[in-house]
Amino acid sequence: MSIKTFAAKIFAKKIHFKNQHWIDNPVATQKKVFQELIAQAQQTQFGRDHDFKNITTFQEFTERVPIRDYEDLKPYIEKVINGEENILWKGKPLYFAKTSGTTSGAKYIPLTKESMPFHIEAARNAILNYIHETGNASFVKGKMIFLQGSPILEDKNGIKLGRLSGIVAHFVPKYLQKNRMPSWKTNCIEDWETKVNAIVEETLHENMTVISGIPSWVQMYFEKLQERAQKPVGEIFKNFNLFIYGGVNYEPYRAKFENLIGRKVDSIELFPASEGFFAYQNSQKEKGMLLLLNSGIFYEFVKADEFYTTPNGLPAKRYTIGEVEIGINYALLISTNAGLWSYNIGDTIQFTSLKPYKIIVSGRIKHFISAFGEHVIAKEVESALEEAITGTSIRINEFTVAPQITPLDGLPYHEWLIEFEQEPDDLDAFALKIDAAMRKQNVYYDDLIAGKVLRTLVITRIEKNGFQEYMKSIGKLGGQNKLPRLSDNRNIADKLKTK
Repeated sequence: MSIKTFAAKIFAKKIHFKNQHWIDNPVATQKKVFQELIAQAQQTQFGRDHDFKNITTFQEFTERVPIRDYEDLKPYIEKVINGEENILWKGKPLYFAKTSGTTSGAKYIPLTKESMPFHIEAARNAILNYIHETGNASFVKGKMIFLQGSPILEDKNGIKLGRLSGIVAHFVPKYLQKNRMPSWKTNCIEDWETKVNAIVEETLHENMTVISGIPSWVQMYFEKLQERAQKPVGEIFKNFNLFIYGGVNYEPYRAKFENLIGRKVDSIELFPASEGFFAYQNSQKEKGMLLLLNSGIFYEFVKADEFYTTPNGLPAKRYTIGEVEIGINYALLISTNAGLWSYNIGDTIQFTSLKPYKIIVSGRIKHFISAFGEHVIAKEVESALEEAITGTSIRINEFTVAPQITPLDGLPYHEWLIEFEQEPDDLDAFALKIDAAMRKQNVYYDDLIAGKVLRTLVITRIEKNGFQEYMKSIGKLGGQNKLPRLSDNRNIADKLKTK
């Protein structure tokens, strides 16, 4: 065992036992985070506007601080952008993470000296937790690649501005610098296709052991590697044994990845966002990601089906960590040491365990299909597809789902637009398998099919690289951009079908 491997195992053990304190005391940990956030923000403009000095309980907080999204918080953020201090958090942010908004244009999410370390520690701890659980630390001797945005930053009134993944690139620990790929020069390439081609050339003859990124973009990298070397990725990188990902569910990609790699590799799921690093997979044996309760973030949860309308017309009830239940779809709200307050990040989650608190990402609060009252969410379409392909040779590159309300003939239906790597022998039979899986999961969808309001879903084949071409056409190819799994309109579907 090398010194580096031995040291990694010792460090992993230390971090594991350090984390057990907050894992074993979740409610007390969140209460402490809440109190610290309120105390530190009392003298900010937001704190004065919402009477933080007189807030002592969560109930008082909910009475004074409404749920906000980016548009609601924008007047405060614009003051920060203009150089004002002590607006949402004390002083000025270190960075703005620039993200793409669907209604707001570009969003500028603050990162402070208090919040930034948690982004770095969480990613590190996810890997250390894997080492502690599996005993596998051999990969630390090889090269690691993180497919990410450009680290080139702009300046906005004395505050650095860039993509979160580009900002994080500035914080790679010194002990990983020699192992990290790609080179700084290559990482600075803006055009995604040019960048991936350069990464292929740089890494082709390296001892790659860890590869990380959003699955759809890592898939593009793997395909180009395979095309270049004419052999599976697992033969190119014989010691590659750990894939780290976040942003989307890996399961729809798993069969395709294993085919590209030529074997199975371990994987770690992360739940990072510009607004905070919320969770990571802490077990190779159990489903779900450990919710990080001691990372400067106070969490609130609203039942997704009550988020926009409640039975009595009153504001939706906001739950804290000690009140949540397994299996319910919750909208996730956060208050953070970067100055976000009861902020709706747009993601929905479900708890898979309450001891410890573990979650899965079930979708987006605005990404669902309910054209007929069915309220289908991303988790359901992903699970249905996974069930339908299990035990078959079918492989999927990418997919999305949309309602077809006004078909040329027959009943309305859900249209599944799928790019196959390997198609089913019988497309109609495959559609029926997915439909049956959907009906088991969603009683409203089942009722609509049974009542002949909807007919069985329809699959539309999308040409090879059709989704990549679509993302390129809207300026969102690569980086941290993700294709919605489903939507309540046909904006994406109609554009894909015209390609």
